[in-house]
Parts: sequence; structure tokens; C-alpha cells
Amino acid sequence: MPIGRINTAKFIARELPAPFEELLGGEHTHRIFNRAHANWCTPPGHHTPWHDCYAAADMLPIPQKARLFLDLAGKPLTPPNHLRAQSLTEVEQAIQHAVCADREARRLGVDH
Repeated sequence: MPIGRINTAKFIARELPAPFEELLGGEHTHRIFNRAHANWCTPPGHHTPWHDCYAAADMLPIPQKARLFLDLAGKPLTPPNHLRAQSLTEVEQAIQHAVCADREARRLGVDH
């Protein structure tokens, strides 16, 4: 008997408890990270749609989104070469936010 798909997104808490969500930037930071992740993951010729990459990031809490742009030591990753103009600017902004959000999440003890 085949087992159906299970959507794990409903088991992941996208928003942190108050006041941590707002201390880390709230919805504005979610949007910055989501857009940057989608731009990062969709080079020309990529087969996964941009909105699918956006949705993949959207289900994560801010500390996990921040780590999409950092290495294991917490240092910023270099943006991919396919980014140009506004996409590159958005990713660079997200990287700056990621460094701050990761540091603040660790300080607050919500870096899960």
C-alpha cells in the first residue's frame, strides 16, 4: 500500500514567538530572505520555478533563512555569478541582514 506525501511545512514554525520575531525584523526580513533565496537558486536555464524557490524559503523561521546565506562559521557566502542588477542588490542586502539576524538570534537564544 503506497504512503501518501506528507507536507512537513505544517510542522515547522515559520514565526518565532513574541517578541523574537519582531526583534529579528519581522515580515520585512522574511520577504528580503525569500526573494534573495529565489534569485540565488534560479540561474538562467534552471528548471525549478522562481516562486517554488521563494516558497521553499518562506516556510523557514528567520534564523534558518539567515543561514541560507552564511557558511558554517557564520561568514557571508559569495553571491553566485549569475546575479545582475536588482537581483544582485537584493542578495547583497539579504547577506547583510543574514549576518545581523544570525548574530542577534544567537544572542537571544533563538538560533534553532
